[in-house]
Amino acid sequence: MWHVYILKCANGSFYTGITDNLARRFREHAGGKGDHYTKSFGAVKILYSEDYPDKSTALKREAEIKHLTRVDKEDLIKTDIRWRR
Repeated sequence: MWHVYILKCANGSFYTGITDNLARRFREHAGGKGDHYTKSFGAVKILYSEDYPDKSTALKREAEIKHLTRVDKEDLIKTDIRWRR
């Protein structure tokens, strides 16, 4: 199983990525061992995720989400009640 996710960074920006282990990947981002962007701006919280059966499909969806406007990403995030707190 692969996951496409959106993180909230400490500066308020969003970061979108994929992983086969969401909990581990968030720990990496939060611990400063993730992507260059999250090393610079910090990972605060998982805001959204979608599950896919294979990496190829997840990569395609990641690209789609990365091309969304911030408002469209915020609308997408509002649809996923799993991460609301």
